[in-house]
Amino acid sequence: MLIQVEELTKTYVVGTEEVHALDHVSFNVGEGEFVSIMGASGSGKSTLMNLLGCLDTPTEGRYLLKETDVSKMNDEELAVVRNREIGFVFQVFNLLPGLTALHNVEVPLIYNRVPRKKRLEMSLAMLKAMGMGERAHHRPNQLSGGQRQRVAVARALVNSPSLILADEPTGNLDSKTTLELMELIRELNRKGNTIILVTHEPDIGAMANRTITLKDGKIIEDINHVH
Repeated sequence: MLIQVEELTKTYVVGTEEVHALDHVSFNVGEGEFVSIMGASGSGKSTLMNLLGCLDTPTEGRYLLKETDVSKMNDEELAVVRNREIGFVFQVFNLLPGLTALHNVEVPLIYNRVPRKKRLEMSLAMLKAMGMGERAHHRPNQLSGGQRQRVAVARALVNSPSLILADEPTGNLDSKTTLELMELIRELNRKGNTIILVTHEPDIGAMANRTITLKDGKIIEDINHVH
């Protein structure tokens, strides 16, 4: 099992009030699954994504990634897990404007101390796999929204992560580019990548093989889709 979430809880104190952003959530995700996480604004989607991405730690409960309990790790240990095991794709791309596509993709490899020549080879190969080889030396402002998102996906994949987390990745894209990106994500899943996608759009969520729906910090539905 790639992910085991047990009674995961995240509580924030706002003034004198306790807010349960996540309330004793439990589920597992196997290797190679494609899961969408859905729910209205304030349902706990973003909090869960931050915990799964090792960007935050829970108030209670356990999160095991590849049978390692990451819920008790400190910030430094979490950063190592993030760099090695998790690839992120965000709604706003988060590309560095001053760097070319090639050097944007290279960034996670720098953190992992991969030698420069090897970094550039790996980054170019990943851009080519995304159909972006000819745009390797373009900066983000010279690329369309869809092309920028492909660069972001290449960056997420370059480390061969165990898990790809996509947070509203279609939010800034038009409908044609959205379909292209979702087909790319489904193809990555068919090749064996484990993907967790956060979305508020039902048609996007239904493209996954399984949908977990949150409401008020609790799971209210966990269903498998037949495609």
